[in-house]
Amino acid sequence: MNASLPDPYLLVRRATESDLEAIVDLLADDDLGRTREAPARPLAKSYRDAFAEIQRDPNAELVVLDRGGEVIGTLQLNFLRGLSLQSARRAQIEAVRINASARGRRLGEFLIRWAIDRARGNGCQVVQLTTHLSRVDAQRFYERLGFRSTHAGLKLAL
Repeated sequence: MNASLPDPYLLVRRATESDLEAIVDLLADDDLGRTREAPARPLAKSYRDAFAEIQRDPNAELVVLDRGGEVIGTLQLNFLRGLSLQSARRAQIEAVRINASARGRRLGEFLIRWAIDRARGNGCQVVQLTTHLSRVDAQRFYERLGFRSTHAGLKLAL
């Protein structure tokens, strides 16, 4: 891993089920998340089912940024194989969050650089991600890290 630790007490590790409540709390801690997530305890069974499915998937990694035993960040990294780009392997970064109390310390940058290194180590030729159009600060953040807006993303709610 080329991303250097900004704090000696930081660790990127695979999420465990005991991290699930903290991850859902992170997902719910913004304007969009408050309308989309359900962090009430006990957590909905759907979160536990999804977590188990992600853990079984050899092409998915749900990780947390741990500082001294406290989950302060998370992201999901999915590895995708396609035929386009001469059968390039891609990494899709999803659900990047840093705890509000830990923002402004370049921890998001550290976590994204960790994911890029992980993708490179897994033979990926492309790292891609999406961010909601309302997240203007996030868009600037990703562009600062070298990401470019090259495609129009469309979604269909089912």
